[in-house]
Amino acid sequence: MPTLSSSSFLSSLLLGAAMLTSAHAQTDVWVCMNSDGSREYKNTGETKGCKRVDMQGISMIPSPYKKPIAQTAALTRPAGATSPGDFPKIDSATQKARDNDRMQILAEELKGEERKLAALKQEYNNGEPERRGDERNYAKYQDRVAALKDDVSRTEKNIEALKREIGNLK
Repeated sequence: MPTLSSSSFLSSLLLGAAMLTSAHAQTDVWVCMNSDGSREYKNTGETKGCKRVDMQGISMIPSPYKKPIAQTAALTRPAGATSPGDFPKIDSATQKARDNDRMQILAEELKGEERKLAALKQEYNNGEPERRGDERNYAKYQDRVAALKDDVSRTEKNIEALKREIGNLK
C-alpha cells in the first residue's frame, strides 16, 4: 500500500469533508498522479496523467466565518447612498484644517527627502565615491558604492511618491 504524503492526505481529507456538506460544487474534480506516485486532487485536469473523477453529490464546505450584518450592509450599499444617522460627521472647517496639516507634514517630508538625496548624490559622486581608509579591500568599496546607488534610487522614489501624494491633495 503506498504511503500518503501530507499534501495528498490533506487533499483526501478536504475532498471527504466536501462530500459531507450540502452545497453542490460547480466544478469538476480531477485526480492526477505526481512523479513520486502520490495522488493530487485538482479542479483543473487538462494535463497529462490526470483523470476526471465522476463524483455525484460533491458538496462545498461553507465558510465558518460569518460577516457582521453592518459590514455586509455596507458592502451592498449603492454608491450614492448616504451614511447612517449615527455615523460621525466632520464639519468642513475641521476637515480643511486636517487637510492643511497633512499638506504641511507631506511638504516637510519632501524637503527632508530632497536634502537626503542631495547628500547621497554628493557622496555617491556619479558612481565614484572617494575611498575610505577602512576600504583597502576593493570588494568593500564596491559594496558601499552599490549600497549608495540603492539609497539614491530609493530616495528618488520616495520623493516621487510624496509629490504624487501632494498632487492628490490639491
